[in-house]
Amino acid sequence: MRQYMEIKEKNPTALLFFRLGDFYEMFFDDAKTAARELDLTLTGRDCGLDERAPMCGVPFHSYEGYVARLVDKGYKVAICEQLEDPAAAKGIVKRDIVRVITPGTLIESAMLDEAQNNYICSIYVNENSCGICFADISTGEVSATEFSGGIAEKVVDELSRFSPAEILINAAVTEFPVISVFIRNKLSANLELLDEENFSYADARAMMPGQFGGEDVLAERVAATCAVGALLGYLNNTQMVGVERVNRLSYYIGGEYMRLDASTRRNLELLETQRGGDRRGSLIWVLDKTKTAMGRRLLRKWIERPLLSPARIQARLNAVEELFGDGILRGNLSQVLSGIGDIERLMTRIVYGSANGRDLRSLSFTAGLLPDLRSLIEKSSCAELREIYDQIDTLDDVFSLIEAAIAEEPPMTVREGGIIRQGYSEEVDLLREDMDGGDGSIARLESQERGETGIPKLKIGYNRVFGYYIEVTNSYKSQVPDRYIRKQTLSNCERYITPELKEIEGRVLGARDRCVKLEYDLFSDVRTKVAAALDRVQKTADAVAKLDVLRSLAEVSQNNRYVRPQINLQGRIQLADSRHPVVEKLIDMPFVPNNALLDNNDNRVVIITGPNMSGKSTYMRQIALITLMTHMGCFVPAVSADVCVTDGIYTRVGASDDLSSGQSTFMVEMKEVADILHNATQNSLLILDEIGRGTSTFEGMSIARAVLEYVADKRKLGAKAVFATHYHELTDLETSIKCVKNYNITAKRSGGEVIFLRRVVRGGADDSYGIDVAKLAGVPDWVVKRARQVLVETEQMAKGGTLPATRVKGHEPAGDQIGFSLIPAGEQEAVARLKKVDINTISPIVALSMLDELCKIIK
Repeated sequence: MRQYMEIKEKNPTALLFFRLGDFYEMFFDDAKTAARELDLTLTGRDCGLDERAPMCGVPFHSYEGYVARLVDKGYKVAICEQLEDPAAAKGIVKRDIVRVITPGTLIESAMLDEAQNNYICSIYVNENSCGICFADISTGEVSATEFSGGIAEKVVDELSRFSPAEILINAAVTEFPVISVFIRNKLSANLELLDEENFSYADARAMMPGQFGGEDVLAERVAATCAVGALLGYLNNTQMVGVERVNRLSYYIGGEYMRLDASTRRNLELLETQRGGDRRGSLIWVLDKTKTAMGRRLLRKWIERPLLSPARIQARLNAVEELFGDGILRGNLSQVLSGIGDIERLMTRIVYGSANGRDLRSLSFTAGLLPDLRSLIEKSSCAELREIYDQIDTLDDVFSLIEAAIAEEPPMTVREGGIIRQGYSEEVDLLREDMDGGDGSIARLESQERGETGIPKLKIGYNRVFGYYIEVTNSYKSQVPDRYIRKQTLSNCERYITPELKEIEGRVLGARDRCVKLEYDLFSDVRTKVAAALDRVQKTADAVAKLDVLRSLAEVSQNNRYVRPQINLQGRIQLADSRHPVVEKLIDMPFVPNNALLDNNDNRVVIITGPNMSGKSTYMRQIALITLMTHMGCFVPAVSADVCVTDGIYTRVGASDDLSSGQSTFMVEMKEVADILHNATQNSLLILDEIGRGTSTFEGMSIARAVLEYVADKRKLGAKAVFATHYHELTDLETSIKCVKNYNITAKRSGGEVIFLRRVVRGGADDSYGIDVAKLAGVPDWVVKRARQVLVETEQMAKGGTLPATRVKGHEPAGDQIGFSLIPAGEQEAVARLKKVDINTISPIVALSMLDELCKIIK
């Protein structure tokens, strides 16, 4: 217990998993916490104190599930291992912490989602700039960037793009409440405030060459270097070994990828739906036909970071086109890729020394498929596929080593023997012969003792405490010879030993212990040799992932009738019969396609009017999604598409209160509009839906008009924009601003019902059909009829007409009275009869009779 307390002091904030034999034990407050969070039984242990120490534990071979649950609840877990063989230890077994597991440092496959990266983030803010980096230690990649100005908004954008599980910050970051609120309310991330000394620039510069080697990609970027340095220091403190796996550092800048802020990613539902957070109904749900875990993670990155380089976009499109046109090749690739394991994360466990025999066999199986995969694209003509071909290493030496050394079906643990293949080590084979011979000797001795004693049920057993023993049931105790030495008494039998049995035991167990130790040493040597191939395996994993994503995009494009988009530098987005890639997969009827035209001249701003529920938002989103898919290098849902290089997509679609920061719906909307107008450029695409609807009608319309004029004016912003509104007065802008064009989504009334035609046509809408939509939604008839009456009266007021008599002061209508003007024409006969009635002279019986006649007329 003294040893436990000394080790616990090294990591007082982590739950300490203390290895004792076959269990990880927890004591004192850690035990109480673990018992509560994991539903474990809390026991006690004598420890030299007045009271027993609270204790609970979990089996060491199944600890991962327990650790995952604790980490998911926000705890850190320190793993304390036995550092020597207990059988050979003199005194207390040496123990120490080998790793601290935090939400951002997971490498165990059971704890990770194979379809997405698990990032840990480091943010450093100084007086002038901000450096931010993201690392996935399960794959070894680190991405960093640096910026100044608009720090809070840019940090939030990056955090929403990467969604880290753990965030390291310096004190200056806390001066931006927006960042803290976003982390607290939008991310389920652990936040760790580090001392300023952890962000030392000098220390970071000293670490870089040994960690990443090669080119200095950060150069003089001080803030980014400090962020990366703090991250590396944190990993060294928590991981102890294996940090060399984090060996790939890239620096990215805003001009390399399309800008997609947090609002845009949410509104376009790129990775999950807004309402339920489901994958079904998102863009990735449609595009993901990948076969490998590495491909699934890469596709997610491509969606979140669309390219801006026309050359790189064209290179991807060329590869998709080649695969699109060769169904046999796609099928063969799909079959081979289905067997490829997650070698990226497998290599991480190998480097960290936590991989077992089955992990190596999985790597070997994948390596065995690589020659076939490579040969399938050997004759490819496009540069992208040729580059993938060159990048794939068939890993023949790794495959041969594992096949020769590791048993075909190795055990789960690496310290129980049976992991080395027969024939790999002559010494292991000889020890196994001794073990097998010993087993035969045991069997012969058992048979011999049965014959000599006449005890038919005599048997020789084994356990770790007593070794080999002879077991005799109580009914035969009288036949036990004097040479038997009693070892243990049980309720129904006695256990004995003999000198001959102990001699055989010494030979067998000695061979077994030596064999198990030798096998572990050989396995560790093989694992180390495989780890040396890290760079080759990583390049191969990158190539396989890219090939998988390109094949997936080609398959989706073929199955969904997508076409290759054209890329232009003239600022034109022209779509023919375009469709929404997600909505068309969700509905049970044919999707109504529509054209679109936006450019830098006469069609820069498009105003969309039309009924609610008619498809305005769907139409706007499909323009944005097709633009994004083009920049990914994917085919798009249209008959033809010509898309300009677009530096960013900005959306303001719907809003809600942000109660955590005390912001109303309208304030949230205005902040989003402000961010768009400050950050968008002439090369951006803006999707603006119902600007100004959160305040009074005239104020809202004024704001909407001012925003439209600002966006349309090249001297101010001059971006391409699609603007949906119910303020029909805004359609007058087409006559005053040359680059504004009106379009509407058509609908018609038929038989008292409104029918949405979903077609986008030139011109403004003459009606919003709001009351019709209310009726479709099931609003009570009285409310619908009253709404129509109020609409008529309001329109008369707007035109300067006089108020109806029912609205003259002193003549307010009864609360449930409906005006005759709203009665359908077919029921006017009943109205005429009612108008002739003198309510002061009619008797009750006549009134009932007339009511019956009126009902018959109406029916």
